[in-house]
This record gives sequence, structure tokens and C-alpha cells, in this order.
Amino acid sequence: MTHLEIFGPEIWIADGPAVTGIAGFHFPTRMAVIRLADGGLFIWSPVALDPALKAEVEALGPVRHLVAPNSLHYMSLPEWQQAFPAAKTHAAPRLAETAPHVAVDAELGDAPPAEWQGEIAQAVLRGNSITTEVVFFHANSGTAIFTDLLQQFPKGWFRGWRALVAKLDLMREAEPAVPRKFRLAFRDRTAAREGIARILAWPTENVLMAHGAPVMGDGRAFLTRAFRWLKP
Repeated sequence: MTHLEIFGPEIWIADGPAVTGIAGFHFPTRMAVIRLADGGLFIWSPVALDPALKAEVEALGPVRHLVAPNSLHYMSLPEWQQAFPAAKTHAAPRLAETAPHVAVDAELGDAPPAEWQGEIAQAVLRGNSITTEVVFFHANSGTAIFTDLLQQFPKGWFRGWRALVAKLDLMREAEPAVPRKFRLAFRDRTAAREGIARILAWPTENVLMAHGAPVMGDGRAFLTRAFRWLKP
């Protein structure tokens, strides 16, 4: 059973079951729930929905927004859409190419929609051939929320040749890092720098990510280090 944990003011996280990706790599899953000022819930990167998680989410308020932050994190969206048919689905650019079967109500851009403007900022990191990721900033908790562009796996998570690949891909660094494959996939670095500049302007205290332990405190300094490689 998946359960919610308090992460900060009006924000909760839940770690779901691991999923299997390309070449048998297993990845942990994590979602975030943000309660907006109007009481509605913003569900970021929803994980597999089970009865316990559904009950805990419903106890917080009505689910109004389901968010797919990049074109890789959408697997559980259909079951959430079925469970919460009144919710609006927001997706990162290029999701339609990856998952044309997933219904999307609105594509995410750099400007937050009116429903969460002033509470959650966002920036699109363009120019990557693997995926286009939308990064969010929850002002109330000072939290920047990344999906796949920052990762850190504990020692022992991968075994055998996968452990070696993970090390070479910078997935097992001392602190969360941008995996090497994503660095190489930024074909348009000018566009990527524009997005990162927007992110580094946020007063980030904490950094949350789908695959890795959160960074608590001094988040802006951490992000400056994490994206130093992107400088001209």
C-alpha cells in the first residue's frame, strides 16, 4: 500500500512501486500532492493508485489537476483519470507523441495557468532529444520539483552490469546529478540555459525529484552545482 507523507506546508509525497524501464532497469516512483489555496489538489507525476492512497488523497480535498511533468511519466495517468473524471490533465510538450492514447486537456508551458498562478511557478526545459521536462516551484514550501533531469540511486539499487552503467551515467553520484545521457541529449543548449536561468531565479530551499532523496536546504546552491556543466 502507498501512503502520503508530509513534505512541507501544503505539500505531500508518496513513493509508489518500482517500475521496469528499458533493458530491465528498475526505477522507484514518487508523486507529489499540493493543496492549492482554493482547496483543490495538484497531483504531480501520479504513481499507481491503490485504495489506501486514493482514500488519503480524497481526505485532503478534491483532485482538480493531474500533471504529467515529462513525456516519460504518464503510466498511471489513465487510472487517475478514471478515478477522478472531473480533474483536468496537464501534460508536458511531446507527451502526445509518446502516449497518444492518453487524453490531455492542456499542454504545459512556461506560464502557469490561472488555476495555480502565484502558488506554483514552472519552467520548460527545452532542447533535449529524450524528453521535454517541466520543472515546478511550490512557493509555500520553497520546493523545486524535478522529474528525471536530477537522479540519485542508493548503492546496491542496481546490480551487475546495470550497476556499472548507472555509475557511468552519473546516477550514483554523492549528490543528485543530471544523468550523462540527459546531458548528451541537450542538443539545443541555448534553450536549456534559458530554462535553467528561470529555475535558478527561484528562491529554492528544497529540491524534490522522482528518483532520489530530496535535497533539504540551500536548494539554489545545489541547483547551481548540478547544472554547472551547462554553462557556455
